[in-house]
Amino acid sequence: MILATTKVEDVSHFLDVFSTKGADKRAEHGSKGSTVFRDPNEADRVWVLFDWDEAGWAAFVSDPDVPPILKEAGHVGKPQAAQPAGTYRA
Repeated sequence: MILATTKVEDVSHFLDVFSTKGADKRAEHGSKGSTVFRDPNEADRVWVLFDWDEAGWAAFVSDPDVPPILKEAGHVGKPQAAQPAGTYRA
């Protein structure tokens, strides 16, 4: 699992691109799915939980076809993966 966050210009437009062109490109790199969350404190920030391994994420973010898709989706800056801080039993 990968948890990533990014700021976007317009969440609805982001979701349109994320769920189509973005999904196709992520699938090419092994993503098995994702869940998007809106940040409760920042209207222009989304969090995405990906069913994806680190190698697939790394291949995706280095793919030269990805920056134009991110631009079309309205990203403000680059998506950032969150670093795990621990795993617990409950």
